[in-house]
Amino acid sequence: MKHPSSRAFFAYWDDKRGFARAPDRSELEPGPVRELLGDIFVLSCDKPIEFPFRVAGTRVCALLGRDLKNQAFPLLFAPECRDEIRDMITVVSEEQLVAVAGVTAMTEFGQKAHLELLLLPFAARAHSPISVTGLLAPMYEVRGRLGAFQLTSFRYLAHQPQRFAPRALRKLQVARGLMVYEGLR
Repeated sequence: MKHPSSRAFFAYWDDKRGFARAPDRSELEPGPVRELLGDIFVLSCDKPIEFPFRVAGTRVCALLGRDLKNQAFPLLFAPECRDEIRDMITVVSEEQLVAVAGVTAMTEFGQKAHLELLLLPFAARAHSPISVTGLLAPMYEVRGRLGAFQLTSFRYLAHQPQRFAPRALRKLQVARGLMVYEGLR
C-alpha cells in the first residue's frame, strides 16, 4: 500500500479483526478513523444489482461529482475493466482477502489522476447481507471531476495470516497412566 490513508485504514481494520479473518461490520467505529471517513465507502455484495454503494464518503463523491449511494460500483470503471473489478469484489467478500489496486482516471480538464483503491472484507453473518468496505484515495490533489476509472494494477494480500487464539491445554482423560491433551498431535 502506497497511500498513508490506505495503510492507516488497513491497520485499524487489522486491529479490529483480532483473531478472525475479518472483523464484524459492527466492530468498526467511525471515531478512530475520523480523518479518513471522506475516502471510505461500503459496498453491498449484491451481484444482480452490481455491488451498489451503501455509504460513500464525501471526498469519494466529490471526486466523481455526484452522490454515489445506491450507484453500482463497477459502473465507475471503463467497460473493459468491469469484469475484473466484479471478480475482485467477489474474491474479497467470499474469500475474505484484502485487495489493493492502482486506478487512473482523466479529470474533466484532461489531466490524468492516480488513485489507490483498498477493499477490505467484513465477517459474514447469518441472515445479514454481505458487504465490503474500502477506501479510494488520490495519490495527489485532484482538480475537477473524474471520468471512468481504469484498473492499472491489483493484488491480493493472500499471505495475510489468520491469527489463532492460543489454546489452553486441557486434561481430557487419564487411563492407565496415559494422559490425553486436546490440540496436540
